[in-house]
Amino acid sequence: MLDFLPHLTAAFAKLLDLQSLSLAAAACFGGLIIGALPGLTATMGLALLTTLTLHMDSSDAILVLVCTYVLAIYGGSRSAILLNIPGTPSSAATALDGFPLARAGRAGEAMGMATVGSALGTLLGIVLLAAITPPLGEFALSFGAYEFFWLALAGVMLSGGLSGNDPIKGWIAGVLGLLVAMIGQDPSYGYARFTFGQPEMTGGIALLPAMVGVFGFAEVLYVMRRRANASISDASDRVLPRLTEIIRMRWIIVRSGILGTITGLLPGVGEDVGAWTSYALAKRTSKTPEQFGKGSVEGLTAAETGNNAAVPGALIPVLTLGIPGSGVAAVLMAALIIHGAQPGPLLMTTNPQLVYDIVAMLIVATAGVLILGLGLTRVMILVLKVRDTWLMPVIAVLCLVGPFAIQSRFFDIGVVVFFGIAGFVLRMFNYPMAPLVLGIVLGPILDHNLRRAFTLANGDYSNFFTRPISAVLFTLVMVMVLAQIPPVRRAAGRLLRGRFTQQDQRS
Repeated sequence: MLDFLPHLTAAFAKLLDLQSLSLAAAACFGGLIIGALPGLTATMGLALLTTLTLHMDSSDAILVLVCTYVLAIYGGSRSAILLNIPGTPSSAATALDGFPLARAGRAGEAMGMATVGSALGTLLGIVLLAAITPPLGEFALSFGAYEFFWLALAGVMLSGGLSGNDPIKGWIAGVLGLLVAMIGQDPSYGYARFTFGQPEMTGGIALLPAMVGVFGFAEVLYVMRRRANASISDASDRVLPRLTEIIRMRWIIVRSGILGTITGLLPGVGEDVGAWTSYALAKRTSKTPEQFGKGSVEGLTAAETGNNAAVPGALIPVLTLGIPGSGVAAVLMAALIIHGAQPGPLLMTTNPQLVYDIVAMLIVATAGVLILGLGLTRVMILVLKVRDTWLMPVIAVLCLVGPFAIQSRFFDIGVVVFFGIAGFVLRMFNYPMAPLVLGIVLGPILDHNLRRAFTLANGDYSNFFTRPISAVLFTLVMVMVLAQIPPVRRAAGRLLRGRFTQQDQRS
């Protein structure tokens, strides 16, 4: 049962040196800034940092990205509480009660409880990550080409169905991502597909420029379109929460941590869904639900615990199945691949130490949440005074320079601009971006395994539907599609209501 201890000890031994701790501290501070500044999302921050870590040692680069990920998700609570402007989408639920607390002169208390909730939520997620990942990785070894095809398709469908308010738009975005992934040479015969006679497109669309364009350049265009951020509230009250208050919130923290981790497991759902589901559960089980939205410490704690617990949860499918649990996790997965790691079912066989390295990195990042969150609350107020109109031109330059520096191709700059404009237009029509990027990431997996399955089938395609795991995944895809057809949804609703009515009559 204690086989993990040598791996975890070795992971910490690699991190506890001056260089690694310095990089972790810098990444934690940078992630906090990225999360706190409205307009700089965690996804955009990781996409930009990936370009800056290309020439670093792989373990140091992954440490920087993991610490930035955790702190950026947490850092969004700063502007949500002080400005009522969520620094990241995952902090939208935090603003509901955090800003009313700040207006009541309790900004320090709100940020203190948000810090404790985020740290404890991340720790709960880490425990579940360490417990679930090894057995799930072993189970994933039973997957073949048929299962991986359905898994990739189910990941895109699930992400599209749960991202945003319209599943159809989410699926359209996911299919667009799959189509982008098909550009370039066919993996089996080397035939050029969808290149339109352009030699530069023969090698396909590189993931990093497309990702920076969709999340970075598009965000610049979107933020510059709206008004710059406003003035800052005061945070003069106490920051360190009382121990009795933390004990009083213990069950909310435990419930929200578990629920946030489970939510993070769902492909493409994201940390914001973890925050909203935890917030809704806390409100339903609270003795004072009328206080939610008016300055409830319970609601604030639940939201911050849920969104940070979703971070380790989102990494579980990345490491075991090679499918990101959120848009930010998709960027991190791309970075892992770029730095030589191959997340997926074979990870526990080829490189099991990586799982424990990431667990240790998450623990270091959690320490950063506590130290920086409680120690720099008042300093963060000065950082939040940076206006969007000053910041976005710098970000735009980084979006263009970073991808160009990888291969020194002007074509990649064009990819960034094209996907930035396309992402901006899609966002204006409320199309979610996470399924688009997930489609680009999973497209090669879907394409390769579909072709391999056709070869193995030798004309008999029944294995797509009769193998146990394939049958479950196929059923999941069909249920997601049928559930969006209005007549089917209405018929299912009538059937369920009829069954409940019969049960009530019998009782």
